[in-house]
Amino acid sequence: MAPSETSPLLASEGTPAVATDTNQQDVHPEIRGTFARQLSALDGFALLISIVIGSGIFSSPGPIDANVPSPGAALLIWLVGGLLAWTGALTMAELGTAFPGEGGIQPYLSHIYGEVFGFLAAWSWIVAVMPATLAILSIVFVESIYSSMGVNDAAPPITHKIFSLLILVVVSTANSISTKTSTRLGGFFVAVKLLSIFLLIVAGLTVVFVYLGNNGKDFGGGDWHSRGWFAPRDTVLPNGSKFDWTQATSWQMLGFYCTALYGALWAYSGWDKANYVAAELKNPSKQLPLSINTAIPTIIICYVAANAAYYVLLPWKVISITDAAAVTAVTHFLGKGAAYIAAVLICLVVAGSALGNSFVVGRMTVAAANKKWLPHFLGTVGQIGRWRVSKGAGGDGSDEAMDKGESPMKVPPTFNALVLSTILSAVYILVGNMRVLLTFNGLGEYSFFFLTVLGAIILRWREPDLHRPVKPFILIPAIFAIISGFVVIRGAIFAPVQASILVGIWAVGLIFFYARKRALRS
Repeated sequence: MAPSETSPLLASEGTPAVATDTNQQDVHPEIRGTFARQLSALDGFALLISIVIGSGIFSSPGPIDANVPSPGAALLIWLVGGLLAWTGALTMAELGTAFPGEGGIQPYLSHIYGEVFGFLAAWSWIVAVMPATLAILSIVFVESIYSSMGVNDAAPPITHKIFSLLILVVVSTANSISTKTSTRLGGFFVAVKLLSIFLLIVAGLTVVFVYLGNNGKDFGGGDWHSRGWFAPRDTVLPNGSKFDWTQATSWQMLGFYCTALYGALWAYSGWDKANYVAAELKNPSKQLPLSINTAIPTIIICYVAANAAYYVLLPWKVISITDAAAVTAVTHFLGKGAAYIAAVLICLVVAGSALGNSFVVGRMTVAAANKKWLPHFLGTVGQIGRWRVSKGAGGDGSDEAMDKGESPMKVPPTFNALVLSTILSAVYILVGNMRVLLTFNGLGEYSFFFLTVLGAIILRWREPDLHRPVKPFILIPAIFAIISGFVVIRGAIFAPVQASILVGIWAVGLIFFYARKRALRS
């Protein structure tokens, strides 16, 4: 049976959709929840914290600082990024409870604009966004190791790329061997990243208190108390030259700010998964907004505080050239011995994120193949090509374990999908660097986030009687649409190469979509 228009992207064709409100079950009696409703608002708060906080807080500060004139401006970028995450999460909660399901934005786009937009969203995530994400994480893993040894190069040599490729292959292999084992590490990785952020903030506060209480003795970078936080300063560029911010025009500044914002949005990524949390809340219409309105502000405070700590712990000229700010800060504050420990912690966080993203992109690819959007062999599980290599694989994307409704952790690995994502991620590692990929990733994600939230506004007029258990004030999605729309347009103008590649990927996707539709009809 073909999947319905609102069937989830991350589920097999036989997977039932999730009702996200008891009233919703009355409106859609055919919907059966996959998960038991036993979580409280506090549980929802904790889940959102664990979903959103990832490796970005340890790697994005450098790319953000390199694109703003002052530390104060960088902290404002983190606030704006948090505002976008907040308004976006509330709007996504509206759509997620109005259209129950375990998928992402694909079913919403299909309902609002038509199937081709749902396909393009899936295509973009499988071909561009997720492989770029894995490439960034692999690069950050390697840069964290080098930073612990005191190596912070704005233009790292080819050896860094080679090691990044090695990390990518290891991650993909780990998911190919046992997705069950890799996903079980999730709780451990969450604890590690929260501990790391806490220690960073404590280190920054320690430097401030020692300076204030010990006659100006400074264990930090020195600039935090001797220079203005909003005063323009020269920024070191990848080629070693310095950029004079006082010579930049307003239009150029907007371009730089948009590029910086993509770094913050990378760190806040995961806010769009708020509707996943709703699937297990006892009373989503009340608990989901409460969870969002407490979790996202908490994350904003943590991110701003951690970045303020970076500027306290490090000389400001160092921050713009590092892609591993946390490890660099610990190295400067406590020496190389502690830096090695910090590098291990950060690498564990990055590895956890990479394993999770590798797992997800495999499932996304299988789901898209099940919708007949992609070739059949990409929808197989437990097989390499046409050869079965894992027990229980049915070979059609809906193997025995999935048919029995078992956890995705027990489903055989998606070998063919993992091979595809590994090849694409390797290409991004070879042709780009972390900062280029951050912009590319942001353009890819926020083009569709903008369309999704704009669609939520359109539905307010087109389908005013649609049951919406969660319905934020119209200004909330409007703020997201205005800011994200501008960021996408100005960011594309400022980064024409990344934008052109993305448009090319969409064009190929459209050709593939209509050619495949025609072939399937014949």
